[in-house]
Amino acid sequence: MDTENTSQPGSSSGAPAPRPAARPDIHRRPDDSRRPYGPRKHFAPRRKVCRLCAEKIDQVDYKQVQIVKSFCTDTGKMLSRRITGVCAKHQRQVARAVKINRNLSIMPYSV
Repeated sequence: MDTENTSQPGSSSGAPAPRPAARPDIHRRPDDSRRPYGPRKHFAPRRKVCRLCAEKIDQVDYKQVQIVKSFCTDTGKMLSRRITGVCAKHQRQVARAVKINRNLSIMPYSV
């Protein structure tokens, strides 16, 4: 019997296998800075202006159904400020008007 093959199958001579050398990133600048080549991927989005403030609408009433419906989806959900770009004051008024319209059956709770 050979004494060289007496070790467990799958294990080597006890030393860990050498790790492969890290491949240099081909998309890095030659001066080794961290920013990759090319233009920046993220631009600052254009700031949304409150549509109701721009139209000088001070109060949003539940009777202004066309305005209130424009801030809801087809299924009846209210859209958030992040999506519509409405200021906090008008978002509160729109939310209150939507809730009143739902109670009066002018707008559906859901479709």
